[in-house]
Amino acid sequence: MSEVEALQDALAAEHAAVYLYGALGGRTSRSATPALAAAIATAYEAHRGRRAQLTTAILDLDAEPVAAEPAYELPRIETPDQVSRAALEIERACARTSVYVVANTVADLRRSAIGALNEAAVRELAFRGTPEMFPGRDEYADR
Repeated sequence: MSEVEALQDALAAEHAAVYLYGALGGRTSRSATPALAAAIATAYEAHRGRRAQLTTAILDLDAEPVAAEPAYELPRIETPDQVSRAALEIERACARTSVYVVANTVADLRRSAIGALNEAAVRELAFRGTPEMFPGRDEYADR
């Protein structure tokens, strides 16, 4: 996988994350579940920022950033537990793409991807995830 391909995959994941977090925010109550609502809002803003960083990085490499899909399939999100599970899956998906960026880039791009991977791992904890030795690399989680 090339550097640009890895960045494009990560950007596609960030497009999906922003869309899905927007939907999750609409299904979360600030009065009934304030901690969950705050975690969703924080994650939404983080993914918007990451999406902007990736777009800039791709443009700096003289490539055209991948566009967002017109819509994304939404999981069942009717209860706070379903919202948390959906958010956890979003973070895990973004962590997996960050692993590819780490593996296929150098210098500042790699440092940025490592930071994104660390941030995704921390956000996973807010959505009842469990710490992993190598976030984003499921096959190493039990070691």
